[in-house]
Amino acid sequence: MTTRILEGLGRLYIWLLLAFLYLPIIIMALMSFNVSPFYQLPFEWTTEWYASLWQNDQLIAATWNSIEIAVITTLICTVLGSAASLALYRYDFRGKRFLQALLFPPIAIPWLITGTAMLIFFFGVGIGRGLFAILLGHVALALPYVIVVVSARLQTFAPELEEAARSLGANQWQVTSRVTLPWIMPGVIAGGLFAFAVSFDQFVVSYFLSTPGQTTLPVEIYAAIRKGFTPEINAVSTIIIVVSMALMLLTARFFKFGGEK
Repeated sequence: MTTRILEGLGRLYIWLLLAFLYLPIIIMALMSFNVSPFYQLPFEWTTEWYASLWQNDQLIAATWNSIEIAVITTLICTVLGSAASLALYRYDFRGKRFLQALLFPPIAIPWLITGTAMLIFFFGVGIGRGLFAILLGHVALALPYVIVVVSARLQTFAPELEEAARSLGANQWQVTSRVTLPWIMPGVIAGGLFAFAVSFDQFVVSYFLSTPGQTTLPVEIYAAIRKGFTPEINAVSTIIIVVSMALMLLTARFFKFGGEK
C-alpha cells in the first residue's frame, strides 16, 4: 500500500513538473491564434498575427540576425571545441589542468558581469559594438560548453581502438576521421546544439553589444515588450519553438541519442 502511494505521488510530481514547464508555452502558442491582442476570452481563432509578423521588418531582421549568428557560432564552436577536446584528451603538457579549470568560470560567472567585461574590452581594442562583436561574445560563451560536452564523451572512448587502427597502417588523420570522430559524434552534435541554444537565447551579452538597428531577437523582444506587448511576439516564438523541437527530435532520432529503440 505504501509503495503504491509513493508511486502515485511520484507520478503526480512528474506531471506537475511537466505542466509547470510546458503549460505556459502551450498557452502562449494558443494565444498567438487568438483574435484578441489582450488575451481576452472566449477564444476566437485567427491567423492575423502571423500575417502581421511578416510585415514587421524589425522583428524579422532581428530573427535572421539571431539565426545567422547562432549558426556561425555553432560551426565555429563545434570545430574549435572538438579540436580542443581531442588535444586535451591526447596530449599532456604543462598547465593542462589549469587550462581545463579555466573552462568552467565562463559557464559559472553571471552573464551580466561577462557582458560588461566584453563591452569594456571590445571598446578598448577597437572592435566596438555591432553584430561582429555579438558573434565574438557568443563564441566566447558557447565554446566552453562544447569542450566540456565533447570531453565527457571522450572519457568513454577506448584508446586501444586508435592503437589498433595505427597498427593496421592508418595515419593520424585516418584514425581521427574513421575511428575517433564517429565515436564522439553524439557528443559533438550535443555540444553544437548547446552552442546554438546559448547563442540564440543569449540576451545579456547581445544587449550590451548590440547597436540600434542591429539587434538579435531576444533584444528586439525585450524592446517590444517595453514599448507595448503585441501577439506578433507570440507568433514568432511559436514558430521558433516548433522548428527547434522538430530539429531536436530529428537530430535525436538520427543519432540515436535515446538508444536503438
